[in-house]
Amino acid sequence: MSGVHMRRVAAGEGDQRLDRWFRRHYPHVPQGRIEKMCRKGEIRVDGARARGATRLDEGQEVRIPPLPDGAAPQPQRGATEVSAADARMIRDAVIFRDDHIIALNKPPGLPTQGGSKQTRHVDQLSDALRFGLEDRPRLVHRLDKDTSGILLLARTRAAAKGLAEALRHRATRKIYWAAVAGVPQPRSGTIKYGLVKAPGHGRSGEGEKMICLHPDAVRDTPDAKRAETDFTVISGLGGRVSWCALEPITGRTHQLRAHMAELGHPIVGDGKYGGSGQQNEGDGWGAQLGGDMSKKLHLHARSMRFEHPVTRAAMTLTAPLPEHMARTWAALEWAPADAADDPFAPDP
Repeated sequence: MSGVHMRRVAAGEGDQRLDRWFRRHYPHVPQGRIEKMCRKGEIRVDGARARGATRLDEGQEVRIPPLPDGAAPQPQRGATEVSAADARMIRDAVIFRDDHIIALNKPPGLPTQGGSKQTRHVDQLSDALRFGLEDRPRLVHRLDKDTSGILLLARTRAAAKGLAEALRHRATRKIYWAAVAGVPQPRSGTIKYGLVKAPGHGRSGEGEKMICLHPDAVRDTPDAKRAETDFTVISGLGGRVSWCALEPITGRTHQLRAHMAELGHPIVGDGKYGGSGQQNEGDGWGAQLGGDMSKKLHLHARSMRFEHPVTRAAMTLTAPLPEHMARTWAALEWAPADAADDPFAPDP
């Protein structure tokens, strides 16, 4: 499509992210291209620069720059081709479904959304999750590619709005399980380091990492954000490795991984923050356990508690461990049934 034109946000299209609105109308434009056009100021909302995460209101005008061929506007999100094997895989991942929401136990290694060189992801595979509805379900939050566990999708715009509001106002509880190097001392507490993106770009740079900052330094550091994580040890194996529950109070990129590494107890399998070798350069263990233990990331979104966006019923969903973590738990003789439903609840 050649030339710049303006497109108005229609009735019923408000209160959604700019990048999702854009992909709905221009499904051939990849997420990475949308983000780049936002950074360069080519996509604007009511004349102002905007980010992909900017939420739109009905009646606003979006500046549409020249787009690649084949990116003609579409009235609604059309189906994308999903192989039979992928459709079976993503449907098998469903752990809850009703007329309004779907919950997946996302497999590790599957990205939530597309990006640079990512063509197979939950958002694309969600075409196989229509289950009779015209529109495919909408993502309302994300998990890192290598993190497994509970991922919510909304089947209607009203459900998406309700879930997004609950997540923004932290009216949800998300508890993660992780195997971490060593045993934190004390065995429970709150990590309050701020986070800022590392300099550099691309896979060879540091731009995909987050750097921890002392809370007092957040205000004076450009683009730094406050971050807070509760942790507690469920079980430890000597001083070598422990099973921890983690609860993100804020929701920052790589928050749990960066926080645990900064604490000196990186998550097992986390080469980005814990080093790829078995031993740390300093005291304690690195991000690998060695032997027959999996080298994959041992971080799993175990449970989520939230209010149903339509029925208002209290919901608690639990996702079984992925295969590689289940093998580690079995090898270390950790039984999931031994963990309390709420590991952060005070002892009776």
